[in-house]
Amino acid sequence: MADKAREDLLRQVKEQGDLVRKLKAAKENEGKIAEEVSKLLNLKAQLGEENAGPHKIILKTPKGTRDYNPEHMALRLGVLEKIISVFKRHGAETIDTPVFELKDVLTGKYGEDSKLIYDLKDQGGEILSLRYDLTVPFARYLAMGKVSSIKRYHIAKVYRRDNPATTKGRYREFYQCDFDIAGQYDPMIPDAECIRVVSDALESLDLGPFIIKLNHRLILDAIFATCGVPQDKFRTICSSVDKLDKTPWEEVKKEMVEEKGLDEETANKIWKYVSKSGGTDLIEELRKDENLMKQKSAVSGLDSMELLLKYCNIYKVLDKIVFDLSLARGLDYYTGIIYEAVLSGDDVGVGSVAGGGRYDNLVGMFDSKKKTVPCVGVSLGVERIFSVLEAKLANKGEKIRTTEVEVFVASAQKNLHEHRMHVLSDLWDAGIKAEQAYKKNAKLLAQLQHCEENGIPLAIILGEGELARGEVTLREVSTRKEVPVPRDQLIDEIRKRLHNVS
Repeated sequence: MADKAREDLLRQVKEQGDLVRKLKAAKENEGKIAEEVSKLLNLKAQLGEENAGPHKIILKTPKGTRDYNPEHMALRLGVLEKIISVFKRHGAETIDTPVFELKDVLTGKYGEDSKLIYDLKDQGGEILSLRYDLTVPFARYLAMGKVSSIKRYHIAKVYRRDNPATTKGRYREFYQCDFDIAGQYDPMIPDAECIRVVSDALESLDLGPFIIKLNHRLILDAIFATCGVPQDKFRTICSSVDKLDKTPWEEVKKEMVEEKGLDEETANKIWKYVSKSGGTDLIEELRKDENLMKQKSAVSGLDSMELLLKYCNIYKVLDKIVFDLSLARGLDYYTGIIYEAVLSGDDVGVGSVAGGGRYDNLVGMFDSKKKTVPCVGVSLGVERIFSVLEAKLANKGEKIRTTEVEVFVASAQKNLHEHRMHVLSDLWDAGIKAEQAYKKNAKLLAQLQHCEENGIPLAIILGEGELARGEVTLREVSTRKEVPVPRDQLIDEIRKRLHNVS
C-alpha cells in the first residue's frame, strides 16, 4: 500500500472510531451504532489485509490445546460414561451454562488465579470472559434462578491462560466434571458424600492407588492468626501454602517473605503447622495446642473435621483419606472443608486428579439481598485422568476400539452389494450396530481383515449359493468359526451370540 493511501485509511479508521464512541456516549439506538461499528470493522480489515502481505499458514493447534483422534475419543467417552454413572448413582441431575460469562461475574472470585482468565473483546457492548471453572457459573445460575437446593453434575470445557504441560494433562482448554450439592443441610453430611463420590469415581476408572487429602479453611485461618499473619494477607498466604504439593518449602517461604512481605519468623511458624498430616490423632494433637485453641475458628474447624472423619468411616472411605494441613486450595471462594485427590501409584506424575470443597458465600455474591445458598462440591480433572489411562494403555500396547460395530456384512462374490444392503437394513431396524464395505465388489479377504483389525465380533458372509437356499454364513471373527444360519432366524441368532460375547 502506498504511503499516502495508507495514511488516508488510517485517518478514516480514526474518524470512524471517534464517531462510534460519540454515538455510544450519546446512547444512540443500537441499530445506528451497529451500522457504524460494521463500517469501522471493514476499514480495519482493509488496513490489516493491506498491511499483512503474503504469508504461509502454519497448521497447528493453539498453545495448550490438542486434537483428539478416534482412539483418544473412545477412551475419553468411556471415562466420562463411568464418571456420569457415579454421579447418577448419587442422585445428581445435570445442567449447562454458556461457555462465556460477563467478566464482572468472574472477577474477584479466584484470588491470584484471576490473572489466568481469558478475556474477550467487547461484543455489542458486553465485556465477556471465557469461564475459568464450572463453579462460579453454577453459583450465578443458582442466584439468577432463585434455586435454593439442587444436586447437580456438569461436564463441560473451561479455559485458563496457564502455562500448559500437555504431557501431564495440563491444558488451556479442558473438560471439568463437577458434582455439587447446594442447599441448607446438616453439617458434614453432604461433604462426606462428595468425598465418597470422588472415591467411587476413581475406583471405577481403575487408576490405581490414590489418597484424598482433607483440610478445613477455618483451621487454616486459625493457624495464620496464631502465627501472626495479618488478616488482610490470609488469602494471599493461603495461595502460597497451596503450592506446597509441587514446590519445596524454601521456595514457598521465599515467596511469602520477599514477594508478599511476611515476617520470616511468622513464615517459620506456619511451616511447623502445615508440615503435619494424620487423622484423628492430628485432631487431638491440635486440640492440645493452647495458642491455636484460642482461635474460635480452630475449635469450629476441628469439630467439623472430627465429624467428617466419623462419616467417612461410615461411608467406608476412611482408609483413603488423610488430614493434611498443607492442603490450602488457593481459590478465594472456599469457606469450609477442602479436599484433593492425588494418585499415589501413577507413572505420569499428574498430581491432583480431583479437588473441591465447601463454598457457602459464593451464591450470595450474586444476590441483591445477599441471600446465601450453602454449597459443597467436587471437580474431577478428566484431562489428567485421561493422560494416566492413555499412558497405561501405551505401556501395555493395547489397542482401543474406536467404533461399536457388532456385525459386518460381507459378500463372497461380485454384484451382491444390494443383498448386503437389504441385510443391513434389517439389522439396523433391529437395533444392531452394523456396517459394510462401500465398494460394490470388495475382496472377501479384505472385508474379513477389516473385521479383525477393528475388533468386530461377528461377520455375515453372503454367497450366491447361500442366498439361493435362503441362508447366510455367520462367522465368529475371533475364532474364525463359520455356521450356516437361515435368513429368517438371523436376527435372533446374532442377538444370542452378542449376548454370550458380552
